[in-house]
Amino acid sequence: MNTAKFSSLPLKPALLENIESLGYTHLTPVQAESLPHILEGRDVIAQAKTGSGKTAAFGIGLLSRLDAARFSVQALVICPTRELADQVCKEIRQLARFTQNIKVLSLCGGVPFGPQLGSLEHGVHIVVGTPGRLQEHLRKRSLRLGSLNVLVLDEADRMLDMGFAEVIKDVISYAPSHKQTLLFSATYSDPIREMSQAFQYQPVSVSIESHHHDSAIEQRFYQIDKANRINALGYLLAYHRPESTVVFCNTKRVCQDVAGVLENSGFSVQALHGDLEQKHRDQVLVRFANKSCSILVATDVAARGLDIKGLQAVINYELPWDEEIYVHRIGRTGRAGKQGLALSLCIGQEMGRVKAIEEYQNSSARWDEVAPFQMGHAHRFEPPMVTLWIDGGRKNKVRPGDILGALTGATGIAASEVGKIDIFDAHAYVAIKRDSVDDALVCLRNGKIKGRNFNVRKSQWG
Repeated sequence: MNTAKFSSLPLKPALLENIESLGYTHLTPVQAESLPHILEGRDVIAQAKTGSGKTAAFGIGLLSRLDAARFSVQALVICPTRELADQVCKEIRQLARFTQNIKVLSLCGGVPFGPQLGSLEHGVHIVVGTPGRLQEHLRKRSLRLGSLNVLVLDEADRMLDMGFAEVIKDVISYAPSHKQTLLFSATYSDPIREMSQAFQYQPVSVSIESHHHDSAIEQRFYQIDKANRINALGYLLAYHRPESTVVFCNTKRVCQDVAGVLENSGFSVQALHGDLEQKHRDQVLVRFANKSCSILVATDVAARGLDIKGLQAVINYELPWDEEIYVHRIGRTGRAGKQGLALSLCIGQEMGRVKAIEEYQNSSARWDEVAPFQMGHAHRFEPPMVTLWIDGGRKNKVRPGDILGALTGATGIAASEVGKIDIFDAHAYVAIKRDSVDDALVCLRNGKIKGRNFNVRKSQWG
């Protein structure tokens, strides 16, 4: 069915022309399954996540029923966050370009109330907003839903997880009973089914399978007290002893604090966050990738694009707010057929996030326990490799083979003792197994690379 085209649907010619001008030709699976029912005026409950094309599905549906000549709120989209509401607004405005008169308004918290009042007074066709601010406008009677034809609950599961159930119920109480209600959710949990039963009339169910489970990743969760979070992290690192671990934190400050405590407790660790200069970031990543640093404490922003081969473990020091980010984090381990470990610490207030992760993955969390552990100076957890810095790089025409040759010459070390070699413009890094590092230093200092002598030392950040 996903080979169907928009032209096969009973759409207004101007709307269809605009859809095609935006580059939409073939329907995505969720659009193919839901749009025919939406255009018929049926209530729909659809399991679909961000990026599935659901916004265009309900956007096209509500625009098809719109009377541009009537300046009253005919469609309402309720979203969990201001960011999502802004995205939905932008997409609906693009879809609505086929007529100049359609007014789309965002009503979200975190922005001044006054300008929103002015916009509502001038007349609006479509409102996209967050539950709290919508409720506020309805109670002040600045927003009226007497002419509402279509109600959309977008990412309903996230709204329930965020505690908006009662607010949504109150918002919907202001709407007419005869309306089309479209409910979109990434999961089909019991609370979502109950919401559908409460607000929808004989809805058509649409489910698009969007998850694939990677059995190569073993996931475990640990409920801990907030005060014990750092000691629990120490226990997991000391118990599992992974050669390479990324520890995820939600903010730069926590990232730096955690890295500092781990370093003072004898762990081999570096912090990776958005404020690092590119040169320092390169050094951190070189050392982590070549196994001369075992632990990388990172924020999501700093870890974008991070692809470390053979990453053994991911630890969520703090659970992310979004379950998709959780899946993205842990997906960095267990690659290329290797087994990976995903360990997550969570305090009582974060249990709602675990529930969201369970529903998103359609599987129950596996719980484990941490033993008592005290961070201190008694532990030394040395990584298997040590990085040597060489004062020569691409500009000196130094290649990895030149460095390897200098290390493994007649009086040198075995090639199996040499790890990853990274060449930059003015310098190079080579990883050496810890037991052979002193011999490697002698080789490079007494020998020559490309017929030249270069300064060589253990990297000062290693």
